[in-house]
Amino acid sequence: MQQKRIHEYGVAVGTLPRGPRNKITDVDGVRVGHCTIDTAENKTGVTVVVPGPGNLFDQKLPAAAFVWNGFGKTAGLLQVQELGTLETPIALTNTLNVGLMQDALVEYMVRRCREDGVTMKSINPVVGECNDSRLNDICERAVKEEHLMQAIQSAGEDFPLGAVGAGRGTICHGLKGGIGSASRVIELDGKTYTLGLLVQSNHGRMSDLTIAGHNIGREIAGQIKAREEQLQPECDKGSIMMIAATDLPVSERQLGRILRRASVGLARLGSFVGHGSGEIMIGFSTAHSVRYDEEQVRQMSVMPEGKIDLAFRAIAECAEEAVLDSMYCAESMTGFEGHHVACLREFL
Repeated sequence: MQQKRIHEYGVAVGTLPRGPRNKITDVDGVRVGHCTIDTAENKTGVTVVVPGPGNLFDQKLPAAAFVWNGFGKTAGLLQVQELGTLETPIALTNTLNVGLMQDALVEYMVRRCREDGVTMKSINPVVGECNDSRLNDICERAVKEEHLMQAIQSAGEDFPLGAVGAGRGTICHGLKGGIGSASRVIELDGKTYTLGLLVQSNHGRMSDLTIAGHNIGREIAGQIKAREEQLQPECDKGSIMMIAATDLPVSERQLGRILRRASVGLARLGSFVGHGSGEIMIGFSTAHSVRYDEEQVRQMSVMPEGKIDLAFRAIAECAEEAVLDSMYCAESMTGFEGHHVACLREFL
């Protein structure tokens, strides 16, 4: 899938090497799928991160979640934070579709467990959201169970970025946002590991947008005014969902520490984490798993705390680049009630 990325334009983010795709799917086994709804009234969809080929309820993965600002309507984070495990794919959609996607994930896992002969009496579906109501008639709740199933069915290692899936109707720093992704490769004790990130960007003020240390947002605002086009309201609201995957051998506590550093990437882009914005991070490791019926003490490898700085740097770089790619890969759009949003590429 050939899409021009922000680094090809010449914006260099960080110093660590990228993975071969520069996407979350550089972590072995991880797949991503979209289902996009694109009509005159609805610009929305669902994006699914599938952590691996196995049954996630049968083989749970270490997981963590961090809420930087909680203006969001996610599902499933409470149990992830309490038990430190992930047992379903992660679905991203719009705000008013969280309940429908939660129900759809339950149905998917019920079917999967029956097929695999796994006894399942309870499940914790994880769903994130952003409010896309400026470009999408959100009250229609257009994303249905069949759309989630299509996204899971289409999930693969290569997937499009920009205004697709859950990012179809999102707005980032006053410009068209969407789905972005990035990855970094790090070496520990002679072994190579990967950390990848996927974002659904829908946050920030245009005048704050900073790229490579340059406050480009104010210049863009001036150009839009010169073209006599309508500017987006100048407030930092709308949220960002950030999904991290890694094959690093980390505990759920260490994973939580790593997730927090995604905030560094947002800050470098000019985000001030406004009152009306929800900054939510969810992460998992594929290094080991936990059986649902496990009863014995288990042993696991955990990286030393003194070497975690590389992971901190990796997720910060991924966050900055993934948000930029979510904007760079998106096209300008006219959506619900004729609202128009320009894209970043018009001004670079």
